Amino acid sequence: MTLLQTGLQFNGQTGFYSGKVRDVYYFDQLIAMVVSDRISAFDHILPRPIPYKGQVLNQIALHFLEASKELVPNWLISSPDPNVSIGLPCEPVKIEMVVRGYLAGHAWRTYASGKRLLCGVEMPEGMHQHDAFPMPIITPTTKASEGHDEDISAAEILSRGIIDESTWNQMCQYALSLFDFGQKMANERGLILVDTKYEFGIYKGQLLLIDEIHTPDSSRYYYLDGYQERQDRNEPQKQLSKEFVREWLMANGFQGREGEVMPEMPDDFVKEISDRYIELYELITGKNFVKEGQENLKERIEKNVNTFLANYVPA
Repeated sequence: MTLLQTGLQFNGQTGFYSGKVRDVYYFDQLIAMVVSDRISAFDHILPRPIPYKGQVLNQIALHFLEASKELVPNWLISSPDPNVSIGLPCEPVKIEMVVRGYLAGHAWRTYASGKRLLCGVEMPEGMHQHDAFPMPIITPTTKASEGHDEDISAAEILSRGIIDESTWNQMCQYALSLFDFGQKMANERGLILVDTKYEFGIYKGQLLLIDEIHTPDSSRYYYLDGYQERQDRNEPQKQLSKEFVREWLMANGFQGREGEVMPEMPDDFVKEISDRYIELYELITGKNFVKEGQENLKERIEKNVNTFLANYVPA
């Protein structure tokens, strides 16, 4: 059994929101984020769930949220189930903070088209795909409830009044600190954190890190060993990320554009995605991945969350 749609029932539930991958259940003083096995690319949810993907994403995020909580305050309170995180009900800031240390993915596609400006940030001339930027850059996007997130510059964020300058500056400082922290943790595990995104929210006037961090859904990793040799030979970088899913979709004629039909995902490709997610979990955390039973997945989650709620005492 995989978790495609959650449809769970929790005691005291006051609201519900379904995102691309995560389903959020609201309570009076808490939110429960249930990580499904859905996978998205080009802002579209793919038709087949990926076994154990939700557990992988939740447990990687927990690993980094716990490790970085002294650096940047975050929303997390507890994880009563392998697929669930429970935390503070923050008001999300409608901006995703995309931090890029290397020329890859969307930045590379923009660069290869001849453009040198991305989200108001100038990218240097003479770079090659997978090269490191002189310093990490922040290329924010709008956070769309539906459809595509869109690139936006700092000047546009402030002129539209999405957030004030003080909040923007704090988000930049937090994002760069987290990225530096994440890069060091990745290097210790033989990986390079290439790019990632962070999301923030406001709780009782305080800016908090929310959602997930440094997972394969939000981040791109290269293997550190042999990176420079591959660059010198102009060879593709060996990477762990969701980019290979996007590349497979593009090779099969789909980039989320109007009129394009999403291709069917064969069983062996679904298994490959699952295996890669598990591989990244073990590489980045240094822990063995323990596959939790999938037979009564929804019943397990409901029981674990309801037990937590029954015993929770607000701080």
